[in-house]
Amino acid sequence: MTDKIHLPLGPQPIQPAKPVRQPELVKSTGPDFEQVLQQAIAKPDVKFSAHAEKRLITRGIAFDAERLAQLSQAIDKVQAKGGRESLILMDELALIVSIKNRTVITAIDGENLRTNVFTNIDSAIIA
Repeated sequence: MTDKIHLPLGPQPIQPAKPVRQPELVKSTGPDFEQVLQQAIAKPDVKFSAHAEKRLITRGIAFDAERLAQLSQAIDKVQAKGGRESLILMDELALIVSIKNRTVITAIDGENLRTNVFTNIDSAIIA
């Protein structure tokens, strides 16, 4: 009787115990990636507080897609510099914006712009 085990020399191919099944492709019933991406791009990422919305309505100030994009870019610039609460000046409009929440807190039009004192802001940008 011998205590030695003899193994064949050289690499031996390893065979799987069971055949590997390929996963079946499942068709999604929801929107595809391109649709979701386009919606995310088109969706405005700036919110307006109830107070700001009321001010905009009473003063007849409207935001179209171009103006929203301009505001979003201004928020991005302030955010990159570390601003938290910012005064954003656009044309004849002043907006106080919470940068972290990307929310317009209040809006002041050109007529009232000169008589206001802005407090509790840490940055300002002319957009």
